[in-house]
Amino acid sequence: MTKLSTLLLAALLGLGWPLAATAERAFAVIAAAGASDHRLTRETVSLIFKRKQNYWESGARIQPVNLPPAHPLRQTFSQAMLGLNPEALEEYWREMYFHGVLPPHVVASEEAVILFVSATPGAIGYISACPAERKLNIVLLVGDVPNCAR
Repeated sequence: MTKLSTLLLAALLGLGWPLAATAERAFAVIAAAGASDHRLTRETVSLIFKRKQNYWESGARIQPVNLPPAHPLRQTFSQAMLGLNPEALEEYWREMYFHGVLPPHVVASEEAVILFVSATPGAIGYISACPAERKLNIVLLVGDVPNCAR
């Protein structure tokens, strides 16, 4: 079996996005102004979105926000930051629910992510291009994100 047919088979079986597609899509992790004034690591972002780190250093509650599970950027983000696609994380969230832990908020679009993060103290989300909003902090860049100065 060739590499291409293996990747196509994996995609068809729902085992996740092909790695090449994940690597091509860049994104910026953004946080509300004042939530975090420094860069975050992939490990920290993973802990936040798995709800294992719930507070910023300032003591403010972290409010992570996701795109819908079928959104291509959510697929990319989940694979890159959490190591699994959103469908594979459903079992994780079922188990966490029994421990009183709810998954991150879900909004319909990247514009909604920007609005949520802008308006919600302690919020964190991800988008495919750097925002023009000055009320947001870019805390992590993955790949070559459009409109971002490094």
